[in-house]
Amino acid sequence: MNTAQAKRVLETALLTAGQPLSLRELRTLFDDALGADTLRQMLQDIQLEWAQRGLELACVASGWRFQSRPEMRQFLDRLHPEKPPKYTRAVLETLAIIAYRQPVTRGDMEDIRGVTISSPILKQLEDRGWVEVIGHRETVGRPGLYATTRQFLDDLGLTSLDQLPMLTQADGQASALSSLVEDLPVQPALSLEEAIGQVSGSLPFDEPEAGDVHNAPGSAQAAEPEREALPETMVADNPQAGVPDVHDAAHGLASSTSSFSSLGAADSGLAQSSTPQSPSHGEESDHP
Repeated sequence: MNTAQAKRVLETALLTAGQPLSLRELRTLFDDALGADTLRQMLQDIQLEWAQRGLELACVASGWRFQSRPEMRQFLDRLHPEKPPKYTRAVLETLAIIAYRQPVTRGDMEDIRGVTISSPILKQLEDRGWVEVIGHRETVGRPGLYATTRQFLDDLGLTSLDQLPMLTQADGQASALSSLVEDLPVQPALSLEEAIGQVSGSLPFDEPEAGDVHNAPGSAQAAEPEREALPETMVADNPQAGVPDVHDAAHGLASSTSSFSSLGAADSGLAQSSTPQSPSHGEESDHP
């Protein structure tokens, strides 16, 4: 099989896949006859060949995928005019804490936010496939340790958490995250844009700090009201060290999706990562 034929096989597999494909999976197309370096070079060649088209080949945490370019969003939105569910400030702040401080316990999150985090908040993030429990802290009660998933990175178009911006008091947390992701690859149809894009133009939030999605049909569990965190809430040692302002971080997570568009060729789904460790980095061999 020559190079041109191999590229056709790669393009076909990637265009018809329902989720990103890793280099390991792509090698099975050729019975491992092609090495990782050879495949990576072919993928980079395909990226160049598609440079002037409405779709682009991108590498995210889970592997490689075709996705629509940001400038196509205004047209693709006409196919799906329905409004996505709106998430509250509490949900976004909790997501920001997990993203920047992982792994963290529920007690850590409550100590940082200063209020009790209701169960529906974490359930929404888990159901969305953005966070998961990756272990337990060896202390009284063995509280679960939460971390973001590969799905979270895929939806942001990131390959690892290292690509999240450093949030400092000097540069403005929200603008730092927003400016970083403006040039990142677009995300799939079921992504952060679909979930929190609606709030990006209305911050600060006017919604009550309840855990539930507004206007989400079929919600089986009502949001619990948030209360002042109890003094005895279990937290990590020095939990405030390096903690970004959660309001700015949540603002950044919402506004960061403003330039993303929906995936036209495939849908990544909502499956949670089964990897037991923190998904801070994508599979090393999957990166270009």
